Amino acid sequence: MTWMIIRLFLSLALIGGVLWFAARLAKKKGLGQGNGLIEVIARQRMGRASSVNVVRIADLVLVIGATEEQVTLLAEVDPDAVEDALQSRRPARARVEQPEDGELPTPRPAPSLVAARSSSPGVLAGSVLDRNGWGSLVDELRERTVRRS
Repeated sequence: MTWMIIRLFLSLALIGGVLWFAARLAKKKGLGQGNGLIEVIARQRMGRASSVNVVRIADLVLVIGATEEQVTLLAEVDPDAVEDALQSRRPARARVEQPEDGELPTPRPAPSLVAARSSSPGVLAGSVLDRNGWGSLVDELRERTVRRS
């Protein structure tokens, strides 16, 4: 009985060691992390089950809305504007040049606003805030509740 318990623990230790080694090897090789073509730049939760993600695919930057039921393309954004915004948010690692005596430091220009191009006729098309969707729902309810003589 004792020998069986010892064998059980040795077997579990061997399996745990193999799993640990495989996990380290996969992490070193970059397995399970995608192929580097798709990169999530930013993610913001909007509610319990919804979020807005900024995703870079090759040289495209897309703003995507995601819920439990669907993923919706909200807009395509200028990659240069996104890179400028990211650079302004990161802490400066390079040494800041000190102005010479008598000179005032030049202020850094404010990051430009990102202009988005919508992929659909309306930015809100297909969302809860879409006016056409609610209008068609109200029309349908009116049609069902009209009393016919």
